[in-house]
Amino acid sequence: MRLTSKGRYAVRAILDLTFNSNGRPVRLQEISERQKISLHYLEQLFRRLRKGSVVKSVRGPGGGYVLARSMDEIAVKDVLVSVGENINPARDLIGNVDLKSDTVEFILTKTYFENLGVLMQDYLTTTSVGDLIRKARGTQDLPKAAGNVLEATGFIPASMQNVEKGRNLS
Repeated sequence: MRLTSKGRYAVRAILDLTFNSNGRPVRLQEISERQKISLHYLEQLFRRLRKGSVVKSVRGPGGGYVLARSMDEIAVKDVLVSVGENINPARDLIGNVDLKSDTVEFILTKTYFENLGVLMQDYLTTTSVGDLIRKARGTQDLPKAAGNVLEATGFIPASMQNVEKGRNLS
């Protein structure tokens, strides 16, 4: 799965908004300064995030943006879909495989990446903004799906091989 800058910036902006809101609306100018993202670009992203019911705007003095739902009700997938990201990772992962489509190698490769895609979709759907905020604050382990993705793909670095499934992988 390949995230564009748009998707990465949207997730960063939502995490910044959530982390720094302290119960008040956050101005895009503040996010722009902290995240070093152009204000104009943030305005475009937040229009899409508002249409996707991820954020809502508050007008007037002290106005800005707040989450439209609780941080635990907003999945990372919601943020990405709102800004138009393709979250069908299997298509991106398989790409243009240079194998004939009826070969065992192609079928195994395709199946492998389709399974990886399902796990990634699950991770994006089950990981909330709240999960990421708690992780950043050091108050929660990664969601169990993170360990499942690593285990299922076989890409578990040596430094993580003794880590219990579903536990903090950082």
